[in-house]
Amino acid sequence: MAAELSPHLLSEKHRPTLDQTLDAIHTRAYWSPHPEHPKAYGEGGASGSLSAAEGKAAFDAVLRTRLDLGQPGTDGWTGGEISPYGPELGVEYPHADLDVLLPAMRAGMAAWREAGPETRALVCLEILARISARTHEFAHAVMHTSGQAFMMAFQAGGPHAQDRGLEAVAYAYEEQIRTPRTADWSKPQGKRDPLQLHKTYIAAGRGIALLIGCNTFPTWNGYPGLFASLATGNPVLVKPHPRAVLPLALTVQVAREVLSEAGFDPNLVCLAAERPGEGIAKALAVRPEIKIIDYTGSTAFGDWLEANARQAQVYTEKAGVNTIVVDSTDDYRGMLSNLAFSLSLYSGQMCTTPQNLLIPRDGIATDTGDKTYDDVVGDIAAAVTGLLGDDARANALLGALVNPDVKTRLEAAAGLGEVALASREVANPEFPDAVVRTPVVVKLDGTKPDDEAAYLSECFGPVAFAVAVDSTADAVELLRRTIRDKGAMTVGAYTTSPEVERAVEDVCLDESAQLSLNLTGGVYVNQTAAFSDFHGSGGNPAANAALCDGAFVSNRFRMVEVRRQA
Repeated sequence: MAAELSPHLLSEKHRPTLDQTLDAIHTRAYWSPHPEHPKAYGEGGASGSLSAAEGKAAFDAVLRTRLDLGQPGTDGWTGGEISPYGPELGVEYPHADLDVLLPAMRAGMAAWREAGPETRALVCLEILARISARTHEFAHAVMHTSGQAFMMAFQAGGPHAQDRGLEAVAYAYEEQIRTPRTADWSKPQGKRDPLQLHKTYIAAGRGIALLIGCNTFPTWNGYPGLFASLATGNPVLVKPHPRAVLPLALTVQVAREVLSEAGFDPNLVCLAAERPGEGIAKALAVRPEIKIIDYTGSTAFGDWLEANARQAQVYTEKAGVNTIVVDSTDDYRGMLSNLAFSLSLYSGQMCTTPQNLLIPRDGIATDTGDKTYDDVVGDIAAAVTGLLGDDARANALLGALVNPDVKTRLEAAAGLGEVALASREVANPEFPDAVVRTPVVVKLDGTKPDDEAAYLSECFGPVAFAVAVDSTADAVELLRRTIRDKGAMTVGAYTTSPEVERAVEDVCLDESAQLSLNLTGGVYVNQTAAFSDFHGSGGNPAANAALCDGAFVSNRFRMVEVRRQA
C-alpha cells in the first residue's frame, strides 16, 4: 500500500519552509511560520486549523478519556494529572512494558535511516504543521499542566515551541548534509592504474533517544530534543513529567499518525507514562538501548544523569542563578518597567527569570537624577506593584504556581532578609482553586556570608533578591563567581558606561553566559527568539547544551562510510 504522504507531496508542502528556516538560522533575522495571535487560527486564519472554540472543545473532549496510542507492550493505564488551576484532567495514558516497547521502537530504525536527512526533515515538518493546526487545543493542555496563563500557554506552548522544534530540524538537516551522500575516489599511481573506490556516507542515528519532559514548559523545552533526535534518525521515547503528560502525549499521537501515513513505523515515537511514585526516568536512563537523553529540570538529577548514563549522549538544562548588574541607566522608567515584567512573567517560573539584582549600596546614576540603593529597590517594588495592581492583569501575567514546592520557597524567602515587596495572594474568579502569588523582593547584603548562602542558591519561583554590593566592580566580580560556580541561563546589565559594559561582556564571554544589555522596551531578559537567540550556552553549570546550535544535533548521529572497489 502506497504511503498517503509521499516524498513528493512532503517536498511540495514543506521544502520551502525548510529552506526559509535554513536561511533564518544563517541570517539570525526575525522569522516565524507560526503566528502568535490566536485569531490567526481557525475561520479566516490558517487553513485547516482549529479556531478558539474548536480548540477548547477538542481539549474538553480528551478530558476524562483513555488516550490509546496503539503502542506495543501496553500493560496497563495510568494518569492522575491535576491542573494547577484546580480541575482534575482525568486522562489515562498507556503504561509500557519497556522490555516489549524498546525492541519494537528499534524495529523501524533501518527504514528511517534509509529515508535520508531530507525525507526525515520533511516528515518532522509535517508533524509540526499538524501540531500548529491544533495550537488552540495544545494551549489548553499546556495551561492546565504548567499553570501558565492562557496567552502565555498559547504562545510559548504553541508557536514558540513549534519554532524551536523547527529550528532543531533545520540544524539537524544541515549537519547531516555537510558530508555528500556519495563520492568517487581515485588516487593516481603513476604508470600503474589509479586506485579507485566508490564511497557511500550514511548518517546513522545512535539509537533510542529518551526525552525527559519538564513540568513548566513541556513543549517549549521538549520539542528541540524530540525533533533533533528524530530528524537525525533516532527513535524517540517521550517520558513526560507526571504532572504534565497531556501536551507531550498529544504530540506523540500526532507524530505516530504522520509517521504511519508517510510509510514509516509509528513506533519510532512512543510515550512512557509512569504510575504515581514509579520514577522510571532513572531506570530508563541507564538501559543499554538508550543512546541519547534530553533533560530539563533540577541540577541534582541533571548531574546524576551526566555521571551515570554513561552509555548515552546526555543533553541537560539544569538550574542556574540568573543575575542582573544595575550600574546606571539613561532610561530609569524603562528599566523599572522592564525589570518588573521580567520578575513577574509566569510567576518567575522560568529558567531564564532574573533572581539576583546586584545594586551598588551607594546608588546609581540615572536620567532622573542619582538614586540610592533604597530608592532603586523601592522603585522596583513600586513598578511590580503597579504592573500587578489589577487582579485581572495580574492573573494574565502570573498564571498559577505550578506545584506546592514553589509556594513553600516563596514563603520561606520572606524570612531571609528585609522584605522590600511582600507577595500577595491574587484571586482567580474563573479558577478559585488556583494558587496565584505576586513576587517577593528581599533585600540582602552581598558582604554577609548568611545572605550569600541565600542569593547563591537558585530559588525557583516569584522570588527576587536585591543584593547590595560595595561597587559596580564588586558586582562584576560577584557576577563572574555566580556564573562560574552556579551557572546562569541569562545575564543582564544596565549601564551607561562603556567600561562597565565591556567588563560585564568580558565576564560573559569568559564564563559562557548569554547577555542582554540595557533592555528597556518590549524585549525581556527571560525571552528568547528561535532562529536568532541561543537559549543557554552549554558552557556553564546551568546547562551542557544550547538551544539550538550545531553541537546540539551533530552528536546524535554518526557518519558511517561504506567503501566499495570501483
